[in-house]
Amino acid sequence: MAIPKTLFRGGAMLASAVLLAACSTTGPQSLPLGANPAAACGALAAPVAPAAIGLPSGAATIDSATLVPASALAVAERGPSPASRITPPKPAHCKVLGRIAPLDPSAPPILFQVNLPLAWNGRSVQYGGGGFNGVLITGLSLVPAGRFDQPTPLAQGYVTYGTDSGHQNVAGQPPQAFALNDEALVNFAHASYKKVRDVAVALMQRAYGQAPQKLYFVGSSEGGREALTMAQRYPQDFDGIFSRVPVINWTGLQHAGTRNGIATFGEGWLRPAQVQLVHNAVLASCDAADGAADRIVSNPVACLQRFDPASLRCAAGTSGDNCLNDAQVQAVRTLRSPWRSPVPLANGVAVYPGWGIGGEGTPAFASMGGWNAWWTGTAAPTVPPQPSNGIAWFYGSGALQYFYARNPTLDVRNYRAEDFAARIATVSQLMDSTNPDLGAFAARGGKLLMLEHMADYAQSPFAGVLYYESVVARMGRDNTDRFMRLYTAPGVDHVGSGAPANVDMLGALADWVERGRAPAGLQLAEQEVQPPFRIVRARPLCEWPLWPRFTGGDVSQAASFQCSR
Repeated sequence: MAIPKTLFRGGAMLASAVLLAACSTTGPQSLPLGANPAAACGALAAPVAPAAIGLPSGAATIDSATLVPASALAVAERGPSPASRITPPKPAHCKVLGRIAPLDPSAPPILFQVNLPLAWNGRSVQYGGGGFNGVLITGLSLVPAGRFDQPTPLAQGYVTYGTDSGHQNVAGQPPQAFALNDEALVNFAHASYKKVRDVAVALMQRAYGQAPQKLYFVGSSEGGREALTMAQRYPQDFDGIFSRVPVINWTGLQHAGTRNGIATFGEGWLRPAQVQLVHNAVLASCDAADGAADRIVSNPVACLQRFDPASLRCAAGTSGDNCLNDAQVQAVRTLRSPWRSPVPLANGVAVYPGWGIGGEGTPAFASMGGWNAWWTGTAAPTVPPQPSNGIAWFYGSGALQYFYARNPTLDVRNYRAEDFAARIATVSQLMDSTNPDLGAFAARGGKLLMLEHMADYAQSPFAGVLYYESVVARMGRDNTDRFMRLYTAPGVDHVGSGAPANVDMLGALADWVERGRAPAGLQLAEQEVQPPFRIVRARPLCEWPLWPRFTGGDVSQAASFQCSR
């Protein structure tokens, strides 16, 4: 349902949040911050003792606790993703900034931000991070996949919070350098999110006189991994979790991404014009297979079987942007082939799946999507990587240097996993969110929603599919259906561009957790990134392995498609 424009006028959003809380008959009830919000906010500045934190930890120091006035919606002209261009309107709230001291004096502190609404609905949302983190997550942005025309969780009355994951990016240093410190690595892997969660709960208790009745975690990419980590490592801490495009098999991803980058050295690198060539050929082969020629590959599994990059091989004695040489054909095949680990990984995982198909030519500077952003870059790969190289090469090669080899000068083209088997096993146990045993999370009534984008080249969407199938194999189909769903969005890149990608997953999750209503009839919307955020086209959001087949009518309407096998 569209939200009236009046809700986006600064303080009016607070009134709407109070109304939403008051209208809830089964969820938590609204609680005020206090008769004097400024004084109540300032009173939160006392430290939080380590005893309130469920892991060995230093104390949490509050750097500031400030009452922030309401602010209006702002939309930037450019950004790395559609959602990043939007600064949502915010109600007046208490903004708490702080840090959790490390146990190792040489480790960085964990920074955090907690936002407390003046009228609390008894719920909280922890936001996950992205990339290698190192940037404080404020908890003030849209939630992953969120509709542009809906109020943020804070505006709905949720307490929101986030962290930098226990390290801060340093100018001139690779973003992976923090991993040389053991405590910083453990914080990045899982501990910081648990510690900040516990501090936030203590602050809620202090501010409102009671702990939250419902706790949620939402995250995308690295934040999606963090979300699954919470369900696996800390199953009692959250009632509902939403994980979008998670980097689940983290060790496999870094190794496979580096392998894919090495495949583009020398004659294997595809120029931007050749990336567009592949993109157009994929559409020609697969676009209309779902019944609608709409530049979306709706059934990528079938398309992977249908399209062969060898069909673009250059004729003998020819070359140029209108064909691929043998090394380039092999590079494309490498991208779409599984990486098989020569050493044991956590939870018995042995394979990282190949990437998907569709969206290859998404403009690199319009969004962090497509091959030009993630795989090929806009210039041939180099050692050390340059900003013009693909992000996966920059991320993967740096991870191998700092996480696994712990040798910042290593030329990863000479890296052999067998030489670092013990270290790989250690990091895999820390970082890989591949444990299929979600029994404790399910037993406490937790609900888990996953969403994979099928034109994602930052990570393989099939890693999420493999994880979901491992949960089903471990827990059984009926048991899994009681608490977990996996959805897929065809044609959507890592950050939500290329096809309809916006849906109120937090609302669906809360309905399931608090009212027992399992998600049904969800729709993806593609919206203009300007008020009133008009919907350009929509699709049904299908549960895996279903995909949206065109059945006739207006191709821009979700009702014209049916989830099919």
